[in-house]
Amino acid sequence: MKLEDLILVSVDDHAIEPRDAFTRHMPAKYKGREPKVVQKAGRDVWVFEEQATGYMGLNSVVGRPKEEYGMEPLGYDQMRRGTWDVLARVDDMNANGVLGSLCFPTFPGFAGQRFQGYADRGVSLAAIQAYNDWHLHDWCNAAPGRFIPLMLTPWWDMQAAAAEVERLARQGVHALSLSDNPTLHGYPSIHSDYWDPLWKACADNDVVICCHIGTGAKAAHASEDSPIDAWITSMPISIANSAADWIWAPMWKKFPKLRMALSEGGIGWIPYLLERADFTHRHHHAWTMSNFGGKMPSDVFNEHIITCFIEDEFGLKNLDSINVDKVTWECDYPHSDCTWPLSANVFWEQSQHLSDEVINKITHLNAMREFSYDPFAILGRENCTVGALRARATHVSVEPALGMGGAAPVRDPSKPVTSGDINRMFAAADAQTAL
Repeated sequence: MKLEDLILVSVDDHAIEPRDAFTRHMPAKYKGREPKVVQKAGRDVWVFEEQATGYMGLNSVVGRPKEEYGMEPLGYDQMRRGTWDVLARVDDMNANGVLGSLCFPTFPGFAGQRFQGYADRGVSLAAIQAYNDWHLHDWCNAAPGRFIPLMLTPWWDMQAAAAEVERLARQGVHALSLSDNPTLHGYPSIHSDYWDPLWKACADNDVVICCHIGTGAKAAHASEDSPIDAWITSMPISIANSAADWIWAPMWKKFPKLRMALSEGGIGWIPYLLERADFTHRHHHAWTMSNFGGKMPSDVFNEHIITCFIEDEFGLKNLDSINVDKVTWECDYPHSDCTWPLSANVFWEQSQHLSDEVINKITHLNAMREFSYDPFAILGRENCTVGALRARATHVSVEPALGMGGAAPVRDPSKPVTSGDINRMFAAADAQTAL
């Protein structure tokens, strides 16, 4: 196989919702109350139910020189167009040699958590459904075969959540974004039968539960004085606690067809997690009363949990320690960890020791199977390779764009940027928005 023959499907990217994302899809009953973008203190801000909500384009720094990665965009004109314009996104995917993409939301929160806390549940559900309809019809269906659609659900009503899963699954949506630890948002734990209607709907409709890092347990800032590099380093591994919690959760016995994904979690640390999980079960199950029905914790993980990586040279060298049939690749466009526009090149350099069979599994075949995604039927396999896609993107500039602007931490060449510097930057921007 040559680099040009690779077929890359990313199971973790992000969409920046365009200004009019909710306008067309909000039901008549709630017209005028849909989430919208307003200008406040020189920045574009999403507002819903009179509340300014979060950063509009958090960490959407693709296309900037790395020296400007710490400068968070405050408006659409400070981001590469492919972050929010779906046709420009396809151009950027082509330039990167990426065939398919599963895109998490931005303004709603990666798991839709920002829609869960409003007093008026009716307008909250309407916003969730409007988001789902925009994401499916205006984003994914704008480029058939290029996207894996992803849905959100209400957490406060499991019958409504199950109904939304069924509604979207009938339209070909087989991925759901959910917090890896809902208790941190005030909801029952994943060990509660509260969630059973949702688990059943996902299992019955072949829907994967996608838990993105940062939607529940988050990497902690060790101190205000700690270099921000320390926090960035621990971000993917921060989902390890939740991964252990899901291994011991009860839904796998109740719904054996259910699957979940540790989105943006990496793979290099997983062999040790599984070793430790099996060690724990052997040494402690006699008194903890855990029961895997003759299986080991690692069996549950390998049967039900999908993993993904951006760059993970160590993980790719240790694929024999995890289930290679559940390993997938991700790009993370447009965040600062993404390798655009050289994602194919980076993967190729790290995978030279792998067979063509394994490469095909982790680049696209596993993702296609797990997410019920078949771009070949629409586009033809010969049109889906890195070489074929890049040939369609000769008009796309991939040169770094200088001086795009945004909020930036105060930097001192004599010391590293710290967690405190970043926290103060966000606090100042939020204070301006509240004026």
